[in-house]
Amino acid sequence: MVRAPAVLTTFSFPTRYRPARSRVYTFGMPDQNFGSVDPAVAAALSHIVGPRHVRTTKAERVTYSKDGLTVHQRMPGIVVLPGTRDEVIAVVRLLAAHGVSFVPRGAGTGLSGGALAHEGAVLLVLTRLNRILDVDPKNRRATVEPGVVNAKLSAAAAPHGLLYAPDPSSQSACTIGGNVAENAGGPHCLKYGVTANHVLALEVVLADGQVVQLGSSGGEPWGPDLVGLFVGSEGNFGVVTRITVRLLPVPQAIRTLLADFGSVRTAGEAVSALIASGIVPAAMEMMDQSCIGAVEDSIYAAGYPRDAAAVLLVELDGRADASVAVEAASVETLLKSHGARSVKTAVDARERERLWLGRKKAFGAMGRLSRDLAVQDAVVPRSRLPDVLEAIGRIAQRYDLKVSNVFHAGDGNLHPNISFDGRVDGLRARVDAASGEMMAACIAAGGTITGEHGIGLDKLRYMPLIFGPDSLAAMLAVRRVFDPLERVNPGKVIPVHACREWAVAPSTRNAERGRRNGKAGSQPQDEARTRLEGSAFRLPASEFTE
Repeated sequence: MVRAPAVLTTFSFPTRYRPARSRVYTFGMPDQNFGSVDPAVAAALSHIVGPRHVRTTKAERVTYSKDGLTVHQRMPGIVVLPGTRDEVIAVVRLLAAHGVSFVPRGAGTGLSGGALAHEGAVLLVLTRLNRILDVDPKNRRATVEPGVVNAKLSAAAAPHGLLYAPDPSSQSACTIGGNVAENAGGPHCLKYGVTANHVLALEVVLADGQVVQLGSSGGEPWGPDLVGLFVGSEGNFGVVTRITVRLLPVPQAIRTLLADFGSVRTAGEAVSALIASGIVPAAMEMMDQSCIGAVEDSIYAAGYPRDAAAVLLVELDGRADASVAVEAASVETLLKSHGARSVKTAVDARERERLWLGRKKAFGAMGRLSRDLAVQDAVVPRSRLPDVLEAIGRIAQRYDLKVSNVFHAGDGNLHPNISFDGRVDGLRARVDAASGEMMAACIAAGGTITGEHGIGLDKLRYMPLIFGPDSLAAMLAVRRVFDPLERVNPGKVIPVHACREWAVAPSTRNAERGRRNGKAGSQPQDEARTRLEGSAFRLPASEFTE
């Protein structure tokens, strides 16, 4: 028997949310024994998909033991790679008959440990389901299998003058199925919205092998918005086998501007000023000096000014070149009036692509800084960006860590990246503690714990800081509608003990009801401060006071 790792980290929770038996709890996989998957299951899987597409040896399985966030590792019991919709259905029904848990996985580019499976589970890899089934230019939609790479869909739509708008930085590798699971965003989601805004219909295989249709390819669903519920469910509800998405016209006019600043605070203030002006760029990205240096030292060098404390990459688009040019001129004037040292406009498509290549390959470029990278993902109000970025800098300094910031500034979606060498004694613990404080700083500023990377394993410990037991129990109840036995991607997203066993004093419950009914202070930062009180993530009293 192999015992699944049960500990991600340990910390004290706020006094108001004490567990019935202890104030300290370890989040991660449920605390139980997982045995290896029955060899008979491997043989049956081989019969369905062929022996070539079943991985059972340790050397084969270790390839799938991590995702893009390499600080987490889980060794799957078996890895299976079905090649067709019917094979997926047969595999899921086989696993249901044997009572075996499974974890759907796309390209493995996720950044939350969400697509990792333990020894007692099967990893269901969907990359072989990579067909674009239909591109319908007349109705501006496409139907694809989950293993289609994001960038390839836009390439297939381009001859029709169309594109698929969600563009994660990993779009050259990530799959549409993975984007659906995480509700992926990307730089251009500022104007065009995230994955949920572009998915019309889904075909889903539930945990017991039933096949259901969600939504409508016509784009006007009836009844509850089950597509919206499924998108972003992180593989907890089932396996998607077909996805119908909305396509948009390729913009006729594009202007890409690069502004550099002498301080991170000034750049953050410029972001708020630009949005407050009423102009909504297609994208607005920020990189700090550490990130700029990593990019410029790499093969992705984009010509960013090395002496800048921060740069903003702002893109505007539209139907008419004249109107976009006028808007670009307004943006340039506004940025300069709010502290930009210079504003450069890409002169042609080649220069525009170069500027964007540096941004989209920034995570890869950070591999030059150290062997390990811990990527965080949080969202804060744009007006709090300067304060939060400075707080992150202070936390990095206090823990003596190298932190680089590259993120979607337009919607306040932060990505502090901690470069470190995990082989150094005690360094992982410092990284873990600093990550927790950074997340706490975002919550205290009125933010939340993920914008696009999801909860997965990595952020389980933060869930009770923003959701009470009743809310977590409601999430679990919704999950059980789709997967009553919780066999699909177990141990992810919802910290089960926080919603099943935690005791909350009646007076506290009544106070919370009052808050929800507007009878007491309801500002999110007030609630965050209350939840953080008494926790290991407690901030200095001076942080984020009004």
